[in-house]
Formats: sequence, C-alpha cells, structure tokens
Amino acid sequence: MRALLLSLSATVALGACATAASPDTAPLTPLSRYSLRVEPGLDRIALAVHDTGLSPSQQAALYDLAGRYLASGVGSVRVEAPFGDDPAAARQAWAARSALQSAGLPAERIVVASYAAPDPRAPVLAGFETVRAAIPNCAVERGAMHGRFSNEASMGLGCAVNANLAAQIADPRDIVGHRATSPADSGRAAVVFDNYRRGEMTSAPQETLVEGRIAQAVE
Repeated sequence: MRALLLSLSATVALGACATAASPDTAPLTPLSRYSLRVEPGLDRIALAVHDTGLSPSQQAALYDLAGRYLASGVGSVRVEAPFGDDPAAARQAWAARSALQSAGLPAERIVVASYAAPDPRAPVLAGFETVRAAIPNCAVERGAMHGRFSNEASMGLGCAVNANLAAQIADPRDIVGHRATSPADSGRAAVVFDNYRRGEMTSAPQETLVEGRIAQAVE
C-alpha cells in the first residue's frame, strides 16, 4: 500500500510539472511584461475669437505649437472653428492657419475644419495628435523577492528600468520605428577618393600648435 501511495504521489507531481511547462502558455519575461510602448496624446490650444484678429500672445502660442509639431507631431495640424455664421470666428481660423504656415508648417499639413460648439463665438482650436511613451507605475507592481519554487522572475523585475528609459526618450516616435537616415555627403567622399588616387593625404589639414595653443583662433 505504501509503495502504491508513493507511486501515485510521484505521478501527480509529474503531472503538475507537465502542466506548469505546458507549451500553450508562453513564459512572461521582464522584457515582454514591461516592453517599451507608446500611447496616443493630443497637443491642442484654444484661441479666443477677437474682431481684431490674432493677438500677439496668440501668435506666439501658434508659433510654439508649430515648433512642437515639427519636433514630435503625428499626422496633420487641425484648425477647428466653431460651427456657425460668425465671420470673426472664420477669420480667426484662417488667420491661425496663416500663422502656422509662417512658422514653417507646410500648407498640406494644415487642415481647417469646424466643430459643434454651443456658441458661435466659442474658441478656435488648433492642435495635433502626438505619441508619448507609456511609463508603467512601478509603485503598484508586485515586487516581493521572497522564495519561490520556480525559475520565473518576480512580477516587478524590470519595471523601474523600463520606466526610466521611457521617461528619458526625447522623441517617443523612436520607440515605434527608426528615423530616416540623412543622405551621405557624396561631395566630401569624392574629395577623399581623389586625394587617395593621387597619393595625397585624405584627412583634413590640421592646425599647428604654438606653445600648446591652437595657432588660428576665432576672433
């Protein structure tokens, strides 16, 4: 009887191990649990409608908006006027479009539209969609390092590392994909190859040092 019980216990233990190592459930590693991700955002400003057109502060806000779009914007910039028959609101919307163009935005990237507002003199909206790095809240993650009978990582392992990475990335669009590479300087490469073929120095001439200082200083 004792031998039978030991055999059954061993069978149950092996069955539990087989269930834990089932290939249907992929192992969750710290890299997959806290992978760098992006989430959508919105950068938008509201411009009060004036009969005299854009104020200096509104023009400065539009210039700042254009700079932020060129740095991290996605899609197009939408300028939305309140729906209605207020000519001042329409003029304000088109003036905002002109200000964005003068700030360096291409005309094809600016869309002028209308939105449903409770008042025809509601503010003119200008903005664009952004992406931002998703930063996990490591304070709510389980990070207990107590003993366990497995080789799996603890639930909180890797959270702080990826949270710091997400907070330091200057352009979250780099998480989605790499940037387009700039073209090579073929002119400089041709000069180097010509010097090489003639047996001349291929490097740029170095300035001579006089008493430990650079000879040619910028005045």
